Amino acid sequence: MKIRFIEPGNLPYRPSLKNYFVYDKYIRTPSHGVLTLATIVRQVETDVLAYSESISKIRWEDVLDADIVFISIFTFSANRGYDLADYIKSRSKALVVFGGLHATLCYEEAAAHGDYVLVGEGDELILEFIDSIKNGRPATCPGVAYRRRGETIFTGRRRPPENIDTVPDRHLLYRYKKMAGHNTLWPQVHASRGCPHSCDYCSLIAAFGRCLRTRSPESVVADIKAAVDFYDTGHRRLVKLLWITDDNFFADRDWAVRVLQAIIDSGIRYSFTVQARYEVGFDDEMLELLKRAGFVELALGIEFLEDEAFAAYHKKSTYQEILSAVQNIQRHGLRTRGLFIVGADNHTAGVGQRLADFVIQNNICGVLIQSMYFIPGTPVYESHKDALLEQGNWSRCKGRVVHRPAAISACELQKEIIIASKKIYSFRRLLAAVLHKRGAERILFMGEYFWQREVRRDLKRDLTYLKSLSEKKGRSTV
Repeated sequence: MKIRFIEPGNLPYRPSLKNYFVYDKYIRTPSHGVLTLATIVRQVETDVLAYSESISKIRWEDVLDADIVFISIFTFSANRGYDLADYIKSRSKALVVFGGLHATLCYEEAAAHGDYVLVGEGDELILEFIDSIKNGRPATCPGVAYRRRGETIFTGRRRPPENIDTVPDRHLLYRYKKMAGHNTLWPQVHASRGCPHSCDYCSLIAAFGRCLRTRSPESVVADIKAAVDFYDTGHRRLVKLLWITDDNFFADRDWAVRVLQAIIDSGIRYSFTVQARYEVGFDDEMLELLKRAGFVELALGIEFLEDEAFAAYHKKSTYQEILSAVQNIQRHGLRTRGLFIVGADNHTAGVGQRLADFVIQNNICGVLIQSMYFIPGTPVYESHKDALLEQGNWSRCKGRVVHRPAAISACELQKEIIIASKKIYSFRRLLAAVLHKRGAERILFMGEYFWQREVRRDLKRDLTYLKSLSEKKGRSTV
């Protein structure tokens, strides 16, 4: 069979299907999931290729004569994915199959645009599904949804896969090798899945539960070596930094220690960054192990700066704990990066200024600021769905305001994001970074400075839309 995978891009709602290419504008790395599934399928089928719209345009002459086209969607790319599916179905006999995080949580919605939806993790499911289709049998194995006679049929959830040790073949992604030399693309490795916590806004638990599963340390090391070789062979990269993309790498402490020790024992000499909860900032042994393994920074999911917001969304943190963790991480010679959310019910005018002040005063090396968004299946969606600005326009879920906040207008909240970004990435701080920061840290800040300018430009253009809603519904409700 001829099988193609597509990862839709991050873009405005209903764009042109022919002239879409975002690589030079947005920093975007292809997802681990698409590459993993393509690698698994390649073990049994010879004609397998994946496309990511962050890397290249889709070659329609190649895709439209495929037997099966798998489309993997996150929430921000769901509308684009549906457009692509409709386009394929109107011009091809290919079977269109959705998967990914958003399709798992919204399988009824996705089933309206495709022939099937694979719900949950596809490591084992995808081969069962392909075998059924190839042999003309109904795809009735657990984890499949589809539409029949106007109704959505779901075969039920399946057990999560236990073996997740597949090392993805990055060569299966079209033009990826050619683009890998670009310094806004980082090699990445995903080492574990799941999280034991229960933050109300996190879609991870809604999709995959709290069952934490890990890859073997040997598999993680093999994947790191493959990623480094793929990115560095034939390219001269200014920044050599690999991203461990786990949602919570340190949830299983004993396993994390074994992985770090395996990296050290392997002799790999590279720089790493990883996402973490604040608790790792109190684990001196772990921080020293991270340094020895080559880690240079931790991206902390700080989210909020107010204890009230932590409590409201069941995030087990306090402001003082966050602050203490940041300070201890830095004492161990590791940089800290901050991941923040604005739009909590208690957020008012000035939240952007407070965020920027915290970042600057505590030497946070960089930030990602997102307005809270609401994915079906999460507790925060159920409690706030009546406050959403639009139903079904998922393309806004990429940092823009998507709801009517409780204590500030949607337009003013988006201005707060702009204020925070502009102060953190000011020209004065850029100049200071050029003069005083060294090596990769200097280059990263310079790159983020220009990227944040693009982000602010998009957010400012979007203010017109938010103002129009204000005029329609009244300032007090928007």
